[in-house]
Amino acid sequence: MQTTEPVVNLQVAQNLGLNAEEYERIIEIMGRQPNFTELSIFSVMWSEHCSYKNSIKYLKTLPRDGARLLVGAGEENAGLVDIGGGLACAFKIESHNHPSAIEPFQGAATGVGGIHRDIFTMGARPIAALKSLRYGNVDLARTKHLVEGVVSGIGHYGNCFGVPTVGGEVYFNDCYNQNILVNAMSVGIVKVGETVSAVADGPGNPVLIVGSATGKDGIHGATFASADLTEDSAEDLPAVQVGDPFQEKLLLEASLEAIKTGAIVGMQDMGAAGITCSTSEMSAKSGTGMLIHLDQVPTRQANMKPFEILLSESQERMLIVAEKGKEHLLYDIFDKWDLECEHIGEVTDTGRLVFMENGEVVADVPADPLVLGGGAPVYDREFQEPSYRADLAAFDASTIAEPSDLVATARQIFASPNVASKRWIYEQYDSMVRTNTMSTNRPSDAAIVRVKGSNKALAVTTDCNSSYVKADPYVGTMIAVAEAARNIVCSGGEPVAITNCLNFGNPYNPEVYWQFVHAIKGMGAACRRFNTPVTGGNVSFYNQSVFENQTEPVNPTPTIGMLGILDDAEMQMTLDFKEEDDQIYILGATREDLNSSVYLQEVHGVALSPVPHFDLEEEFALQAVVKKLIQNELIVSAHDVSEGGIFVCLAESAMAGNRGFKVSTRPGMRTDAFLFGESQSRVIVSVKKARETSFLNLMAQRDVECTKLGEVFGKNLIIDDRDFGPLLDWRNIYDHSLGQRLEAS
Repeated sequence: MQTTEPVVNLQVAQNLGLNAEEYERIIEIMGRQPNFTELSIFSVMWSEHCSYKNSIKYLKTLPRDGARLLVGAGEENAGLVDIGGGLACAFKIESHNHPSAIEPFQGAATGVGGIHRDIFTMGARPIAALKSLRYGNVDLARTKHLVEGVVSGIGHYGNCFGVPTVGGEVYFNDCYNQNILVNAMSVGIVKVGETVSAVADGPGNPVLIVGSATGKDGIHGATFASADLTEDSAEDLPAVQVGDPFQEKLLLEASLEAIKTGAIVGMQDMGAAGITCSTSEMSAKSGTGMLIHLDQVPTRQANMKPFEILLSESQERMLIVAEKGKEHLLYDIFDKWDLECEHIGEVTDTGRLVFMENGEVVADVPADPLVLGGGAPVYDREFQEPSYRADLAAFDASTIAEPSDLVATARQIFASPNVASKRWIYEQYDSMVRTNTMSTNRPSDAAIVRVKGSNKALAVTTDCNSSYVKADPYVGTMIAVAEAARNIVCSGGEPVAITNCLNFGNPYNPEVYWQFVHAIKGMGAACRRFNTPVTGGNVSFYNQSVFENQTEPVNPTPTIGMLGILDDAEMQMTLDFKEEDDQIYILGATREDLNSSVYLQEVHGVALSPVPHFDLEEEFALQAVVKKLIQNELIVSAHDVSEGGIFVCLAESAMAGNRGFKVSTRPGMRTDAFLFGESQSRVIVSVKKARETSFLNLMAQRDVECTKLGEVFGKNLIIDDRDFGPLLDWRNIYDHSLGQRLEAS
C-alpha cells in the first residue's frame, strides 16, 4: 500500500464530500478501514453528480417507456430512439455549470466534448448540438466575461470538432449572477443494431485505454460539481478539465471505425470520475470485475499518485473492453489515427475492482452494482413550500398601470435580453457544417436537421422558462415540456422523447428540494400526456453560491431537450410570413394574463409573479389541431406565442419573412395584456386566402379557440390602425440590442 497517502479518518471523508453515515457504511462494506485511494473512489462514485443519491427516488417516477424507445434512461451513455428506416437517434443533454463559472472557456468547451463522447461511444455519429445557457445581469462585467468565455469555448470546440450548433436558448436573470448554467445537448445517428454497450463481458478480455494521456486536470471534478460555489472555488481549478477538439475528432473517427471490426465488447467514455467511473459501471453492468495496472496508463505528468490517475477527468479518453485475440485490429486502427491505445488490464470474474501500481495493490473495492455502480445511499430529503410563495398569492395585476406609450413599451420589451436576438452569440457557432441543417435559411420554432440518406429530418429543441418554474415548479415544468413539444409540432414534427438537465440549488435546503420534487411531478404529468418518455440526462444540484455569507440558489431550471421526427422533411413548417394578404389567426385562448411575463419584469420591475395560465388538456388539443393543419396544408406559417407575447410572436414572423402586418387587439381586454401577456397554449398561423374557408371548416370541428388577428401587409407593423414603425427599425432593435449591451464597457 502507498505510505504517502493521508491517514483516513472521518475528517478526511468529510473533506471528500462524504458524511459520517456514509463513511461508516464504507467501512462496513470494506470490512476494514479503506485507504485514501479507496475512500476517494467511494467519494466520487457516491457524489450526487455520479450517484443521484438525493434525486433517484423521484427520477424513477418519470415515464421511461415508449414505442420508439430502444435504450431508456440509465441503460447506456445516452437514450436511443428508433426513427424508422433502420436508423436510430442517440441524444442527451448534460450540465457543465460549476467548471464554466470558474473557467468559462474550458468549462464550456469540455462540456461540449463530453456530451458528444456520450453519443459516439454508443456508435452514433453526432450530427447536431444545442445549448441552454443562463447568465446573470447582462450589464455586469462578470456576466460579460462569462458570456464571452462560454460562447468562445462552445464555438471553438464545436467548430473544430465539426458538428453544427443548430439551436438552443439563452436567458439572463440576476439569480445566475454568480452561478451560471451551461447545458449542452448532442444528437447523433446510428444504424439499428450497430450500437455498442458500456459493458465488461468475458473474463480474460483485455481492457484498453484510448485517446489522450491522463493528467491532473479534472481531479475530483464530480465532487466539485456536488457542492456549492464559494469565494474560494477558483482555487479548485484542477477540477476543471482541459479539452482538445482536434484530438476528439480523431477519437470519433477511430472509434466508429473500430466498432465496425467487431473486436469491441464494450466501450465507455471517461467523463465524471474518469477511470473510476468507467471501470466500476462497466463491471457492474456485466457482473464481472477488473484488474487494472495504473502504471500502464499513459500520463502527462510524472509521479502521479494512484488516486490522481483514477479520479482524473482528463478529456478525450475511452475505456474499451476488447475481444481477446482481436486486440491487434484495434491497435492498428488507433495507431493509424495517431492515438495512444494501451493495454492496462483484464476483465475478471472476481466481482472486484483491483487497481495495482508497480506490482502492489493500491485499491481493492467491490464491483457489485449495489455498492459502486448505483449503490450509493438513497435519500428522500425534507422539503417545504418556499416562503416567497406567499408573495405570489398577494400579487394583484390591477395595480399594474397600463402604459401611456405602447410603441415605447414594445420597443423596451423587444430590446430586452430575454427577447432580443442572440445573434451576437450564435454567429460565433458554425450551424451549417456537414450541410444537414435545414432551419438556418428556413426558420422554424425547432431546429430541423436532415437525416442524410433518407427523406427524414429531426426536430430538436431545448426549452425552460425558469421564472415560470420558480413561480410554480409543477406547472412551470409542465410548460417547459409543453413548449418543447409545441415548438416541434409547429415545425412539422412529431414529439418522440425527451432528455433533461435538472438544475437546482442545494438539495439540503428544504425549499429547493420542494421545487425539485414538484418539478419532477410536473414533468412526469406532461411527458405522459405527450407520450414523450424520458431517456436520461443529468441532475445538477448545488447551483447555489455562497458569497459574503449570503446564499443564493438559482431559479429552478429543469431544462428540457426534446427530439421530434419528420418522416418527410418536405413537411417542415416555418414561422415566416409568406405573402401579402395572407390571413393571420391565433389558435388557443388569449386571456387577460400578465403573470411572469417579460413585460412585468422589464417594464414594471416585478421580478416575481404567479405562473401564467396553463391547462395540459388545452395544450394537447392545440397541438393536435396544429398537426392536422400542417398535414392538410391549410397553413403556411406557424409560430408559438412565448416570451413577449403576441407582439413579439408577430414581429418575429414578420422579420423572418420581411413582411409587415396589420392586426387588431381584442375590445374589452387590456391592450398590454393582449399584446404582451404570456398565457400558454397559443400559436399564431398564417393562411392563404384561397384556403381560409377550408381552414375555418377544420377549426369549427375542433374545440380550440380560433381568432382572426389581421393580415400580412406592407413593410410596417400596424396595430389597431396605429403605425408602430417600419419593419427595418424593429429588426435593428432586435438584432443589435443584446450585442451592444454585451460590448458596452
